[in-house]
Amino acid sequence: MNEEDVPRSRLSRRRRANSPAGTKKRREVWVTAAEEAALVARAAREKVTVPNLLVTAALSEGSETPTERRAAMAELMAIHTLLARVSNNVNQIARHANAGDEFPQDAKAALAYVREVAIRIDRTIEGLM
Repeated sequence: MNEEDVPRSRLSRRRRANSPAGTKKRREVWVTAAEEAALVARAAREKVTVPNLLVTAALSEGSETPTERRAAMAELMAIHTLLARVSNNVNQIARHANAGDEFPQDAKAALAYVREVAIRIDRTIEGLM
């Protein structure tokens, strides 16, 4: 029995199944030598062909597009700006309260929480970049 007669598992299949309607479009992608090496290495790790890797990655619902990523970063930056404004207001309230006899007990805790959230947002933005 030679290699061609041995049935292969569906999990070890390197190419996609044939489409009943046949191939409709062909796309060419130009990549640098470094990008090609990275694509070949990743395809080998995942035991698929490079075209299959590209199609699967592009059509995957779990991955985000660069546009979605930029929109998420912009939203996080807008939230950070809002938190900065709120923390400024809390700081002004605390300064005003310190000038008189009244000092809200929650002012320090609120300001500390705002700073903590701002740091978490900064770390998240750095992780996205």
